[in-house]
Amino acid sequence: MTRQADFKRRVRARMAKTGESYAVARRRLLGERSAAVEGGMAEALHITNGDCTDLPGTGLARHIVYWRDVLHEGPVPAVGREELRRVRAAFLMGADADDRAEGVRMFVERDAAVEAHRGGEYVLWFEADLYDQLQIVEVLARLAELEVPAERITLICIGEHPGIARFGGLGQLRAEQLRELPATRACARLTPDALDLAGRAWAAFRAPVPDGLPAIVAARSGELRFLGEAFERLCREYPSTRDGLSLTERRILAAAADAGREVSAGDVFVRASAREARRFLGDTWSFAVMDRLAGAPHPLLETWPAGVPVERGTVVRLTAMGARVLAGEEDHVTLNGVDRWIGGVHLLGREVRWRWDEGREALTTIGSGAG
Repeated sequence: MTRQADFKRRVRARMAKTGESYAVARRRLLGERSAAVEGGMAEALHITNGDCTDLPGTGLARHIVYWRDVLHEGPVPAVGREELRRVRAAFLMGADADDRAEGVRMFVERDAAVEAHRGGEYVLWFEADLYDQLQIVEVLARLAELEVPAERITLICIGEHPGIARFGGLGQLRAEQLRELPATRACARLTPDALDLAGRAWAAFRAPVPDGLPAIVAARSGELRFLGEAFERLCREYPSTRDGLSLTERRILAAAADAGREVSAGDVFVRASAREARRFLGDTWSFAVMDRLAGAPHPLLETWPAGVPVERGTVVRLTAMGARVLAGEEDHVTLNGVDRWIGGVHLLGREVRWRWDEGREALTTIGSGAG
């Protein structure tokens, strides 16, 4: 018997018992069910991507953990949990991205709260972009390690919202809009298959070689419906076979070129972000990319004032060499080398083994250089 048929049977049973009309009996049963769902959510541990989302205002969440790590930047190697905390804290502090000066403590407290709740329910509130999808697979991989059954994990994940033309994230929604999401298609109880896929995605992301990424791009899951799309965007951060640029780098150079004149770094960030199907990169990380492009042995950007970190008001201009690379006439990696982590992969030097093939739209292996 389907859920809908079972619910209709319950409505008719209530009608026979109370004498209520079908509409009244149905409404009251729905109300009871909603109250039960809300009661269960109140006792669950809620995990989300940051405190700009007004989960407390919904009345659904008493216990909240905020996942604030920007996993698409810096090293995320396949090491033990304690060592990973140290690596990530050191990277964030070194990048001046530890806004609360919490260091390792943020990770320790976060992980302890997740583990302490292992006997209960979990509700995850996330979005479709790369930033959030990487956090989702990390959270789910951890819950699998703690042997939390999939049926005790609810994922609420959206990539759009009615009435918002350029949806940017849960932080745009009012508390009453957030409160409605558990009753929509965005909400799903996880299955063991979804939990297994998340674990494989987390392992592929942290591996020292990216060989496992294509399988995650190709995977399809009703619960993790944005995962493949996000991992494809991750793959496009590898240097292109066309020009040695990541997609983010190319969009930043193109945004500077489109301006046709000197332009502020803030304007370049806005222009480059507008080209993303799903925005995942904050301005701080975008400015860090501009710093790298301007500080290269053969600079692709000029910035003013020179010699200081790029900020929103920094003046940015495409160099002649930047124009040549953007046109595919020179290769950024061959010219300038690369020193960058993508998950567990360390790209280093002027010859890297892994590239994004623009023609095939796939990762490819070239040469025998270390990467």
